[in-house]
Amino acid sequence: MTVLPDDGLSLASEFPDATHEQWRHLVEGVLRKSGREFSGRAEDALAVEIEAGLRSRPLYTADDASPEPGLPGFAPFARGGRAEGNVLGGWDVRQRHAAADGGAVLTDLENGVTSLWLVVGEHGVPVASLDRVLDGVYLDLAPVVLDAGDGVEAAAGELLRLYGERGVAKDAARGNLGADPLGFEARTGAGFGFGPVAALARLCFEEYPGLRAVTVDALPYHEAGGSAAQELGCSLATGVAYLRELTAAGLTVGQAVAQLEFRYAATADQFLTIAKLRAARRLWARVAEVCGAAGRQVQHAVTSPVMMARRDPWVNMLRTTVATLAAGVGGADAVTVLPFDHALGLPDAFARRIARNTSTILVEESHLARVIDPAGGSWYVERLTDELATAAWGFFQHIEGAGGQAAALRSGRLGEELAETWRARGAKLAKRREPITGVSEFPHLAERPVERVPAPAPPSGGLPRVRRDEAFEALRDRSDRHLAATGARPRIFLAALGPAAAHTARLAFAANLFQAGGIEPVDQGSFEDSGATEACLCSSDALYEEQAAEAAGALKEAGARQVFLAGRPGQYPGVDAYVFAGCDAVAVLSATLDRMGVS
Repeated sequence: MTVLPDDGLSLASEFPDATHEQWRHLVEGVLRKSGREFSGRAEDALAVEIEAGLRSRPLYTADDASPEPGLPGFAPFARGGRAEGNVLGGWDVRQRHAAADGGAVLTDLENGVTSLWLVVGEHGVPVASLDRVLDGVYLDLAPVVLDAGDGVEAAAGELLRLYGERGVAKDAARGNLGADPLGFEARTGAGFGFGPVAALARLCFEEYPGLRAVTVDALPYHEAGGSAAQELGCSLATGVAYLRELTAAGLTVGQAVAQLEFRYAATADQFLTIAKLRAARRLWARVAEVCGAAGRQVQHAVTSPVMMARRDPWVNMLRTTVATLAAGVGGADAVTVLPFDHALGLPDAFARRIARNTSTILVEESHLARVIDPAGGSWYVERLTDELATAAWGFFQHIEGAGGQAAALRSGRLGEELAETWRARGAKLAKRREPITGVSEFPHLAERPVERVPAPAPPSGGLPRVRRDEAFEALRDRSDRHLAATGARPRIFLAALGPAAAHTARLAFAANLFQAGGIEPVDQGSFEDSGATEACLCSSDALYEEQAAEAAGALKEAGARQVFLAGRPGQYPGVDAYVFAGCDAVAVLSATLDRMGVS
């Protein structure tokens, strides 16, 4: 028998181990005391919906079985596409450029960026300007990824010409030519033939072993409001469609698989992002296996454009930091951090610097890349990965049953399903169940707007592009127009009843809510002096019973056209409407601006 040395760290060894059943019994007792009605287990009562079909429970244990994830670098690749993970040098820091600014490109490469993602064509860098934009770039060291839509043949031809002109050996060229016909069709509603794509893929296979020809971009489905499962399902269906086309053009399945790179959105929901990237690799490994090939999925993660806010854009730095962390932990091969001002136009030098340094700090200072699969073994992550993979596989089969990705796009069926998902999420956003810091929560009306040079208009005509802030942004725009026309914002008077201890919480709640719609709260002086036309009572339930009716009557006599009460709906004479946690804030604020004559 081995006797462990006494190191003085007994910690809680003198206490008996707590069991799952004991935890459950205690939690159920607390729920009953709080008046919470539930049936079944405590875990189910406290579960929170992440998105359609996925729920997060408060406790996970070894009993939450999930399929064996394997080892990093081995099928099914859930734990990473490479055995060494990102330990050797971190992930590929890939910066996006949509303007012909060679100086910005060189600055990025000199300060931590390791590859370039160039938007080429009428929506970005002109093909004829590629030579100038890449002037001074060592093309044998810096991989280039193109995003040229239906102009991929011309853009790829120009890039390959530059390789030859600058003496880059064919086996030294790295990157992706970015052909993505179905992604372009999702964006624009117009497709283009696969013939040139197949020719580029064959050229890459035969002459440029470090280049890939095809991108499977799932961002159009994410930006149309799709869930993580829908994003994954669409990417699988697109990848399968490309495998069919490439093998029909003469490539083997293994050669075709090697030509694909997948692009996914990374959001500030870090665990969902980690699970999404892990599930994507696992699912694609299964597709490749069924097709008779083997190979890992190469992943490019991009911080989500949907989560980028236009108001208080500085908060976007925090969102992209969490998203980048999640992408790194999830095992992405390349990560693009969109600058915090991405939603406002072309990023300035400061925004690009912060974007590239986000990855640098996580890799070099936080040492995130030193651990292979940091999330591996977490019961929560493993279970979420499995549940997400199951949901995504179901959606993939749904698309295949409808005739494949192209048929689903052209029939409009896919767009309708993504829109339905977004409507459900939009309801949560409107009720602030999914808060947006700086927009729906803690807005700053006096903040000076951040202005940028407009970016080239993105391709349109296909699936819509949505943003989390769009409903509140529309309200704030109305307030801004009113300010410009009258010199003042629309106002509401907050009538505090009783001492500070009674009214402070609801006063802060009401101020926060109305400012989210661009309505300035006034809580000092009298209603007559406030310049407001509406008012909101703020206090405790006890004081409402005593004073609400009288206070509402006094406000009406003073000229208030509408009197709100901050609290759950009740029966208070003189009170016209109620605002409370979980109310439809967008509907309340929109109706209030309508009554105030703010267009």
